[in-house]
Amino acid sequence: MRLERAQREEARQIAKELAKLARTAEVLPGSITERHTRCGRAGCACQADPPRRHGPYWQWTRKVANKTVSRWLGKEQAEECRRWVQNDRRIRELVARLETIGIERLQAAQRSK
Repeated sequence: MRLERAQREEARQIAKELAKLARTAEVLPGSITERHTRCGRAGCACQADPPRRHGPYWQWTRKVANKTVSRWLGKEQAEECRRWVQNDRRIRELVARLETIGIERLQAAQRSK
């Protein structure tokens, strides 16, 4: 099964981008969310109507062994980690595209038989 010229070029570009991301090692799975919370103190502004909640607080959430795991982050750390999460999503997109190319190759080989 041979790659067509366009597929070969696309695979080369994907490999280049994956290598660039791998060199940084700035990759995190999951998501970064901004949270505003209520406390339990009576009379606190967060208990009012409308409430003025505490925060913002930033949280990194991911799955580990099918369980949701979260960790609180500082503002600067959350900003940096948000970019790392975007890198993880980009890697997943690139790998999905490589898988599509593999499927196309297999289907083309089966048609040519």
